[in-house]
Amino acid sequence: MKGKILKFLGIFLIFNILMGSSAATLNVIVVTDPSGKDPNGFAGGSMSFAQNMFQSTFILSKENHFTILSGGEGEAIPRLMAIVDAINILKNGGTAEEAASAASNYPGIRIMCGGVGKGAAVGGSFDAYVVIVEDDGTIKVTPYSGGLAVLPPGKKGGIIHLRNTHGNPKYGTAAAVRKDVAIKIGKMIRDGYPATVIVSEVFKDVATNAGERYGGGAVNVASGVSTGDMFTPANLNETGYPMDQPYAKVCPHCGWSAGYPTAENYQVCPLDGTPLKTIYAYDALRDAITVTEGSISVSVYGSDEPGVIQTTQEIVKATVREKGYSEEAIAKAINDAIDNGLIIGVNYVEPKDINVKPGSKAVGVYYTPLPDHRTSPPMELPLGSGFFEILGDIQTALGCVLLILLLFRSTLITSFRR
Repeated sequence: MKGKILKFLGIFLIFNILMGSSAATLNVIVVTDPSGKDPNGFAGGSMSFAQNMFQSTFILSKENHFTILSGGEGEAIPRLMAIVDAINILKNGGTAEEAASAASNYPGIRIMCGGVGKGAAVGGSFDAYVVIVEDDGTIKVTPYSGGLAVLPPGKKGGIIHLRNTHGNPKYGTAAAVRKDVAIKIGKMIRDGYPATVIVSEVFKDVATNAGERYGGGAVNVASGVSTGDMFTPANLNETGYPMDQPYAKVCPHCGWSAGYPTAENYQVCPLDGTPLKTIYAYDALRDAITVTEGSISVSVYGSDEPGVIQTTQEIVKATVREKGYSEEAIAKAINDAIDNGLIIGVNYVEPKDINVKPGSKAVGVYYTPLPDHRTSPPMELPLGSGFFEILGDIQTALGCVLLILLLFRSTLITSFRR
């Protein structure tokens, strides 16, 4: 564990040198099943108006079923040290309350964390509401500002922290939105919605009403599923994907889909003409972390383009449902999509580029980006390279003959007249 922490520290130090520090301004954890038996009963996420919302703002332990969401207005390195302290506490069996308390040792830093059997808590610098929903449906919403706030183990409820980023056009809305969303969390828990669905609703409301709209991302703590880099920035000093904007278009009839910006070119399904349904980013977030009986987890590597990621995920899911976990079938389906222009900017894949794990219902797709900003791979012609070498030799020979004729034009004409 120490080695992993040191490796993460090195990466974070590089980020700190290359860019100004950035932190999430929305942190939320929702618990609808404290026991962890419901695969969608424990979820959380982070989002902000700020740049550089990389995955360091949400950490998920799939083995130990806990998450750490970081933030605050302090420096990046103290924030990292608080994260490391919290990881060690949770890893060694500590509660969320104990782990979140570590943030108080670092000025301006916030740690929100939680785990199955550990409850949830937020510590350090924050403005938050703690929501507790009793078994009889009673909802209690309590405001806290700084120090430590706790959702005890065994309780249904949630914690939401929200502030506005300087420069956000909706600056000044955080206090009202924070309260409204906290109340909505309580009502949705009371009404039986799973935590993953509630978190997606929080993202929608905060992005729309408070302007803290860029991913970030979310985690399903109970099932160990994350949005990964679906919404995080592709490059340094950029904002993530706007969570209140369209993310993909899907055919409700056959399941064909295309992610943005490719989706802008389609109004109806190219396969059967059915009008396409627009999927917003908060919908895609919900679908990515919500586990169902037929769920397939698809991870995409080698491209950060939302259109490539979403389209690949839908193609893989459809192929697995039809033909099972076959590397050959998945590779063929992806290459057909590349040929048809549905996936751009990456080279063709081979079966060895597809990593399938049927036992955990997971598929990994490894792309190689095309050089020089090309959108499609070179055409594969049915003629071998030897043919073109011979053709080139013929062209060269003809060129030489024409050159000789040109040089000796006058001599040849004189001889012909004689």
